[in-house]
Amino acid sequence: GTLPAMTTAAIDPELLQRGGLALDVNGPRATITLARPEALNAQTPLTWEALRSIGESLPAGVRVVVVRGAGRAFSAGLDRRFFTATEVDGQPGISGIAALPDEEADATIAAFQSGFSWLRDPTMVTVAAVQGHAIGAGFQLALACDLRLVADDVQFCMAETGLGIVPDLGGTYPLVHAVGYARAVEICLSGRRVGAEEAVASGLALRAVPVAELDAAVDALVASLLTAPPKAAVATLGLLAGVAEGADPAAALAAERAAQLRRLRSLAAGEG
Repeated sequence: GTLPAMTTAAIDPELLQRGGLALDVNGPRATITLARPEALNAQTPLTWEALRSIGESLPAGVRVVVVRGAGRAFSAGLDRRFFTATEVDGQPGISGIAALPDEEADATIAAFQSGFSWLRDPTMVTVAAVQGHAIGAGFQLALACDLRLVADDVQFCMAETGLGIVPDLGGTYPLVHAVGYARAVEICLSGRRVGAEEAVASGLALRAVPVAELDAAVDALVASLLTAPPKAAVATLGLLAGVAEGADPAAALAAERAAQLRRLRSLAAGEG
């Protein structure tokens, strides 16, 4: 059944605000909104810290997480101040990271990545609802989610390589898995825009809808994802994630057998 609305007291509201995020948890659904529409939802390291905090603090009953952007864009990427300043709001800019010792620089970037990587946790399904621009860090945030539902005005762009840097927020793995190596090479090195039709045709997006229908389409998708019994859904997600991460056919078969036996014994015991 539907769970009662959960409190999110464990998440620091000031961190969410400073990171430019809003969070709504309603039973089995959590919705994370990039909430700086006046800046096209540009991201900062505080955004990634707030994302990581959300991942660590979501109630156990959450089964689907939606990531969306307020206004006309999903996210225009990293706040441009970080490309020019050594430090912004107490956070290191790109040149500031370059000046750190190796271990500290590596740990800094690893902390950034952890704001994205939890979205691949196979105990829940994550959905990016993407309209307008999804550039650089915005593209990588959408890629961090299991599914991408897009508006027909979407413009994906991996801008990093053209700026002399690389995608480092976890975007390379899911991009290659979604569209294949050759198309990923071309998208990253050319820095071109990928629209809705190509996104759907290439496997980057699940489907595209008119901008005005995006929220309703996301609601319908979430409802459909919640129809499966929770324990069976998590077990199936685990199997699919294992295949996506490179399990060979024999390992996938063995994982299916083991998962099915756990399910059958759980059902026989009346545990659901």
